[in-house]
Amino acid sequence: MKLDTQLLEFAKSMRHNATDAENLMWQFLRAKRFMNLKFRRQHVIKPYIVDFYCHEIGLVIELDGSQHNTEDGKEYDAERTQFLEALGLKVLRYWNSDVLGKTEAVLEDLWEICFSLKENK
Repeated sequence: MKLDTQLLEFAKSMRHNATDAENLMWQFLRAKRFMNLKFRRQHVIKPYIVDFYCHEIGLVIELDGSQHNTEDGKEYDAERTQFLEALGLKVLRYWNSDVLGKTEAVLEDLWEICFSLKENK
């Protein structure tokens, strides 16, 4: 299946305009630094672009800012999560504020989930 060129270009631009939380998380996930898992950032899973994706364990990580706490944001996220889960993916969501202010707790939670997913593969 050919990916939409515009979607790929938009994902590329998003990598260059990452939030502080995305940049911090990427420092932990990039280059197989986290549990020797390969993560991609701003990865296209048509029709969406997910913040982080690990194909090996079927994991999507989304980092959410305040716009996700609105009614529209919650509805959109629920539809998006349902779509991704229908593909057999596990979707994790962390608040930007938690990634920045409770980094250790986020990484511990992520480690436990990745460990569990690896064990079940």
